[in-house]
Amino acid sequence: MKLKYIVKTLLVGLVFTACSKDSDSDAKEATTTQPDEINNFVWKAMNSWYYWQSNVADLSDSKITSTTAYNNFINGKTPDALFYSLLYQRRSVDRFSWIENSNEIVQVSKIAEVEKKGGFSYAIYPKDASNINMVALINYIVPGSPAALAGLKRGDVITKINGSQLTTSNYDQLENTQLTITLAASVQFTSNSLVTTDKAGTVTVTKADIDENPIAYYEKKVYGTKNIGYLVFNAFKSDYNDELNAAFYKMGLDGINELVLDLRYNGGGSLETAVALAQMINGGFTNKPYIYLDFNNKHNSEDGFENLSDKVNIFNLVDNEPTFQREETINSLALTNIYVLVSFQTASASELTIQCLKKYINVITIGEETVGKFVGSNTLYDSPASDYTSYANRNTKHKWQLQPITFSYYNKDKDPNPAKIIPDHEINPYSTFLNLVEFGNVKDPYLNKALELITGQTIQATAKNANPSFSLKIDNLAAFNPTNTAKGLYIEDFKKLKNNK
Repeated sequence: MKLKYIVKTLLVGLVFTACSKDSDSDAKEATTTQPDEINNFVWKAMNSWYYWQSNVADLSDSKITSTTAYNNFINGKTPDALFYSLLYQRRSVDRFSWIENSNEIVQVSKIAEVEKKGGFSYAIYPKDASNINMVALINYIVPGSPAALAGLKRGDVITKINGSQLTTSNYDQLENTQLTITLAASVQFTSNSLVTTDKAGTVTVTKADIDENPIAYYEKKVYGTKNIGYLVFNAFKSDYNDELNAAFYKMGLDGINELVLDLRYNGGGSLETAVALAQMINGGFTNKPYIYLDFNNKHNSEDGFENLSDKVNIFNLVDNEPTFQREETINSLALTNIYVLVSFQTASASELTIQCLKKYINVITIGEETVGKFVGSNTLYDSPASDYTSYANRNTKHKWQLQPITFSYYNKDKDPNPAKIIPDHEINPYSTFLNLVEFGNVKDPYLNKALELITGQTIQATAKNANPSFSLKIDNLAAFNPTNTAKGLYIEDFKKLKNNK
């Protein structure tokens, strides 16, 4: 396997040194409190780049008119406490910004070649309308991962974590370095609840460094004159641009004239990859505007369109730095229709693909309401000389970095975005429990529906019914936990983006 690059996203930081003044020799010396170095970086970075900066009183430029008042404001807090206090209507408007100390947390702000993972993607579901007790449904397993070696498989249901019932309070323990889980032996539905019985014994999974290929599955299905491609794409990772392009080359050789694109577990990723994917699907709109980016008022010069291109950049990792290798001509299927499978874990670059592509071709969505993340981010580091955009020049005395929302995006006509994408053909998410078969199996109700729409005929499959009266009410928090599958939309090469404006 070739060595791939670890994406270094946007950077930000600033070190602010307060002045001190001395009185005459007969007066008591007065010195201004020095600002906390890390907190100073957090505030200055957010003041410069945060999308909602003008809406947050504590990020107003007036905060720095008095050095003493500013230092008193930022000092005495932990960096993460300060950061989260600066978010605009956290958990309602801004559900997506976060901060991390890479000494303590896996660097989730990078879409990396190698990450510490258990190797299983999951979604959290309430067991009843009380929304307290939960289960985790395993979406898929990364081949060769610790989860695969432990015998876990797509469709397994986790009921307990480290011996305790899974709840809203402890499901985040599924991201622990080592965990012991209990699986369901059976799953049944009453009119108002999901009932499980447990298997004897437990399964232990220990995270390891794994390289997950986001192109999880491809298959050609033939129904009469319909050559249908089914592609499962789980993350917009620009270090896999060449593999994605190769997948479309394969589809071209297969004569694919209809495509089912499965984005149910895709939480987003690279803007560059998202633009390239659109070109691979159609290819007839080269140099046309695809997405419009809108930054805050301090960075209006960065606003503008990203156009479709017939080339895609390919990268490799060289001395642990992302290095451009070459351009490839994009392989296009020239499709005018596409069927997209979505879920409550579909977010950001995936939603971008739906909203922006539908201005050019017919996009049919199947599944559940999506997350509703029509904003993106740059990673911000403590590198003030570059207005927080240089990883190489960051302050290496600490490893705090920010992933705040820095821009919103719109389709080429700048249409207002919906709260969430409502699918054209809705499917009850709980139907997945009894029918989560291997990728490509037509018993999958989402794939089955897409095939019926394409062929105009009933696709025979024996699917079990699961249609409880209670609804999913977890506000996508598990679906968009940064340490889970959703990465959001990010710009990995901001200087390149600026130069292309």
